[in-house]
Amino acid sequence: MRVVDADAHVIEGRELIGELIQRFPDKIRFSDPSDGDTALFIEGRPYPQSKGPGAGCRAEEGMCLERGANPFTPDGVLADADKDGIDRLVFFPSAALGLPGFTDAKFAAEFARAYNRWMAAYCQQGQGRFFGVALVPIEDVKASIQIMTEAKKLGLVATMIPAVLRERNLDHPDLDPFYSAAEDLDMPLGIHGAPGIHLPKLGTERFDNYLKVHVISFPFDMMVASTALILGGVLERHPRLRVALLESGVGWVPYFMERIEEHLEKRGRLTPECKHEPKEYIARGQLYVSCEAGECAIPLAVEQLGEDFVMYASDYPHWDSEWPESTRPLRERTDLSMSVKEKILGLNAERFYGLPA
Repeated sequence: MRVVDADAHVIEGRELIGELIQRFPDKIRFSDPSDGDTALFIEGRPYPQSKGPGAGCRAEEGMCLERGANPFTPDGVLADADKDGIDRLVFFPSAALGLPGFTDAKFAAEFARAYNRWMAAYCQQGQGRFFGVALVPIEDVKASIQIMTEAKKLGLVATMIPAVLRERNLDHPDLDPFYSAAEDLDMPLGIHGAPGIHLPKLGTERFDNYLKVHVISFPFDMMVASTALILGGVLERHPRLRVALLESGVGWVPYFMERIEEHLEKRGRLTPECKHEPKEYIARGQLYVSCEAGECAIPLAVEQLGEDFVMYASDYPHWDSEWPESTRPLRERTDLSMSVKEKILGLNAERFYGLPA
């Protein structure tokens, strides 16, 4: 079976950051020892913000290097993928995860364009096994449509958006032209965030311990995002739109979709924009979710919601990845049929991202 990593992460490297520092010396700089546990300062703010409410990861603890990973060159990534039995990788950013929260619209747009060009060039070094995800300055919808169109021409296979904008949710009508453009371009959207990147804190403001923040941040983010997408009518208004909810696991999905369904049954008149139950949007191929290989809830998700929406993801090379053993638990499972494992390990991601056969 072909294995596709639906959510790996690229390490942007000093060449890209160096280019951006040279172009925007007043906006971005490397940190120094006096700055504490962070890697970059962008717009005068630390990335990641490793202290205080909603704290992110300390810069030196962000990757699984102690296990021998070498994510710093394309050849190193290819060798690491071979060790884990991964045929294709779809790359989201690392340092650039916080771009949707940048406050200077012009800077955010130019940062996104530079990143997308670099990402496309990086993927060309992957021997046909690398696929990149584009960034857009989502607060500026018009610029985001232009940049997403450019990214499609560069060969990037999806566009990343956050779970929420600074002051708007994903069902805000201002975003409808962006969703329509994604439909027309056949460009799927991957919802992804991370703690400490200066986006709204969805529950994590209660904690300043990174471990506690990390436990909460990803599933809470995806619950908020899926509420907007489903109950806010985004999937209804844009029936050709494909969206993936990433890095939160699959265990919360059956529970939360059932919860939404119950609320629709009892008080659906309060959200007339939503015309169908969540499982119907999933069945028609609009909503996908990533999973970790060993999650006990995968069979439940498949039983309740179908076998065509769950995608394996490693989170390589971040600290919580199980590399180089991220695929083995799924390959060896006895509670899933071979055909279901083939879909989760690769076929579903190939369909979502539109990867070549």
